[in-house]
Amino acid sequence: MAKKLRVGVIFGGRSGEHEVSIRSAHSVISAIDRDRYEVVPIAITKEGKWLSPPAAARLLSDAARSLLPAKIVAKTARAVAILGDPSHQGLVSLEGNERAVPTERIDVVFPILHGPYGEDGTLQGLLEMADIPYVGCGVLASSCGMDKVAMKSLFAEAGLPICRYMWFLRSHWKRDQPDVMRKARRAIGFPCFVKPANLGSSVGVSRAVDKASLIQAVDLAARYDRKIIVEEGLDAREIECAVIGNDEPKASLPGEYVVHEESAKFLDYTEKYTSTGHVEFVVPAPVSKAVTAKIQRMAIKAFQAIDGAGLARVDFFLRRDTKELLVNELNTMPGLTEVSGYPKMWAASGLPFPRVLDRLIELAFARHCDKALNKTSI
Repeated sequence: MAKKLRVGVIFGGRSGEHEVSIRSAHSVISAIDRDRYEVVPIAITKEGKWLSPPAAARLLSDAARSLLPAKIVAKTARAVAILGDPSHQGLVSLEGNERAVPTERIDVVFPILHGPYGEDGTLQGLLEMADIPYVGCGVLASSCGMDKVAMKSLFAEAGLPICRYMWFLRSHWKRDQPDVMRKARRAIGFPCFVKPANLGSSVGVSRAVDKASLIQAVDLAARYDRKIIVEEGLDAREIECAVIGNDEPKASLPGEYVVHEESAKFLDYTEKYTSTGHVEFVVPAPVSKAVTAKIQRMAIKAFQAIDGAGLARVDFFLRRDTKELLVNELNTMPGLTEVSGYPKMWAASGLPFPRVLDRLIELAFARHCDKALNKTSI
């Protein structure tokens, strides 16, 4: 029997999406083929502390923890460091005990981190330096995919249609609030959406309809990021499309969030990750074949615009008035929870979640091998 690949699943992290990351890790650990892979859980706390596999396992549900190797769950250790081992290619996990004995090396990393300090290129840079294969986008795509301002600039450069937006820094808001208000009202108007430029899962996002709510929205967004973006509020359907691949990516059937109650004015964190009954994710989205094909083409084009790799979820607006299709944003490590759209869209497209995970790991090794062809000396 072939030796199992050891997959380091890193989750948690120093962002407002910490809990979503834990839920995504639970889904991945539950779905991954345990005949092919041995999962090594590694958690990062909200404070930035790296936890050993045994300590990380304790953050997971009982169901997910029961699927981990017994030798990992049974151990005790205080902390973990991930480092390059000169005797091996890749990484080893070093448990924080007095003797500091390295564990077995990790063959590939699945960084299931959402938001800053994980999805933004920071962790990807560490893994690049350690020369280890990892799932998902590289440093550039991850950082551009995290920053909504940089992302929209790349979309515009690629000729993709986007909504009107403006951005400013938290320091500008603190220094001259009236000036920011004037520019926002002149450039965007009401209603509008205010977001932290570097966050996801609708954390820190608000809908503003007047001056008072705009001030509240900016104050909230400024708690999460130094850069704030304001986008026009559209009467539009919200449609998503999943992408998988490296140089020749493929797009799934699109899915749509259908709002059943008017009280759900937009898809905030609660609506996305709890069963309120206000919102349903429908896949395939009820659109024509022509619109489906257009969504898929634009999703791939958006993915390529940031030089994506591995996976991404591309979000769209389909305007109800003009029927215009706009690219809203792209997530380089989309939610992989039991209620997330990415696995649901691929399942409806004929690719079940365990096979999605197989493919993502295959793509990680393929990209690592391709990058190894680059000369590093003259």
